[in-house]
Amino acid sequence: MEQAIIKASALIEAMEYIRGFKGKIVVVKLGGSILDDIDLQKKLLTDVVFMSIVGIKPILVHGGGKAITAAMNKAGLEPVWVHGRRYTDERTLTIAEHTLVNEVNQPICEVLSELGVNAMGLHSLSSCAVFANPLRLEGEDGRKLDLGMVGAVSDINAELLKTLCHSNVVPVIGPIARAKTGSKLNVNADSVAGHVAAAVRAEKLVVLSDTHGIRTDVNDPESWISTIDEAKIAEMVDDGTISAGMMPKVEACITALEGGVGKAHIIDGRIPHSLLLEIYTDRGIGTQIVK
Repeated sequence: MEQAIIKASALIEAMEYIRGFKGKIVVVKLGGSILDDIDLQKKLLTDVVFMSIVGIKPILVHGGGKAITAAMNKAGLEPVWVHGRRYTDERTLTIAEHTLVNEVNQPICEVLSELGVNAMGLHSLSSCAVFANPLRLEGEDGRKLDLGMVGAVSDINAELLKTLCHSNVVPVIGPIARAKTGSKLNVNADSVAGHVAAAVRAEKLVVLSDTHGIRTDVNDPESWISTIDEAKIAEMVDDGTISAGMMPKVEACITALEGGVGKAHIIDGRIPHSLLLEIYTDRGIGTQIVK
């Protein structure tokens, strides 16, 4: 009986959130261990299906960096990194595109379909919703660094995404973009998620990672911050507390907030039902980023 009462209380707590988010778009970025662990991925996609069934309009954006690296190693190619970004030549782009579409995007769509919702893969081999310009980084000597076929998001087909959402179809976006010239560009998936959330004016952006949100001490898992604003984030970037792998996630959240998104979240996707706990409970389990 006690367990039943606890479940009923959880449903009552969730009711107000379900009512508030009904009809709203929530962008979810999938990455890290979620893409390597099939069981974990299916559990998380079950949460996405729950969101869809109760009236939320999810949009999924996925990465696939580890799978791309594995595919390159199998093909005898050694990844080259320039300021933390993968240098992408034509052969690398071909491998990345094949991996992201066939080994990541398609299986996600298939699982969503098996769980009872309609899903559509949006990527460079189908309807493309993400467009980009070639990315050039500036080196320490002021010269532009060549990253090859790597892009920075220039535009999002927001109308296509909103039309799919309101037709009860879950868009699943892979991070290979189209350039104005018609060529293809490899784009950071976190960045894609931030721009997608801004373009569709999502209610929330949720970035799933392998850490329990932003920490004041990167070596202490218990030092995670529940809520933080842009000013404090700028301080933590300046003093080096936020760096490396967390930077693209934080930058994506800032892009979303500046584009009119209500709130952005960085949570640990390895925790069972982390997505639902962050959206449907008072406490949340990760870091909530606000303006």
